[in-house]
Amino acid sequence: MEPADTLTGKLLIAMPGMPDPRFAHAVVFLCAHSDEGAMGLILNKPLSDLDFGTLLKTLDIPSPGACSGLGDPPLQADDPVYFGGPVETSRGFVLHTPDVSAADASLDVTGFAALSASLDILAQIARGQGPAEVRLALGYAGWGPGQLEDELRSGGWLTCEADAGLLYGTAPDALWNVALDRIGVDPRLLSSTAGRA
Repeated sequence: MEPADTLTGKLLIAMPGMPDPRFAHAVVFLCAHSDEGAMGLILNKPLSDLDFGTLLKTLDIPSPGACSGLGDPPLQADDPVYFGGPVETSRGFVLHTPDVSAADASLDVTGFAALSASLDILAQIARGQGPAEVRLALGYAGWGPGQLEDELRSGGWLTCEADAGLLYGTAPDALWNVALDRIGVDPRLLSSTAGRA
C-alpha cells in the first residue's frame, strides 16, 4: 500500500447495517493502517463499570488531587474509560495530545494525537503533569491485511477527517452523528443494509 492510501489518523464511522453489535454506531480513530493491517480505538462507547478513578485504584496509582500544588489533570476520577475494541480487552491504551510523551514510548499518530500504553502516562495524568487532552480505552479494534479495505468496499464504514475537537471534545453519545454531519451525511437517510450500487 502506498503511503497516500493510508487511513492512519482518520475516523471510521460504522454504517447502520454493521453486523457486529460491538461496532454498532461506532466511531473508530485509526492509529495505524498499512498493507499489514490496521489498528484503531473506538471513541464513543464508554464502559459502564469502569471510570478513571477506579482504574487508578486498581493499578495502585494515586488518584487525581492526591498531589496538591500540581496542574489540574485532564481527567477526573469519574470520567469514563472507553471500550476501545474487541481485541486484547484487558490492555489499556491512552489516546492523547502529543504535548507529553510516555517515558517508555508513545506512537505519534497525527499532530493532535499520540497513542501510549504505559502506566507512566496514567501516573502523569493523575499528577496533573500529563497531556492536555486524553481518552482512555481498554482493548482495540484490529484488522488483518486487506480486511479493512474489504469492509470499506462492502459499505461497512464511512471515513472522515479527524481533528482534536472530534477526538477529545465531542460527547460520546453525539460523536457518531457529529462525524456523519462533518462529511455531509444525514443519518436518517442511511440504509441499515450494506451493499453495492
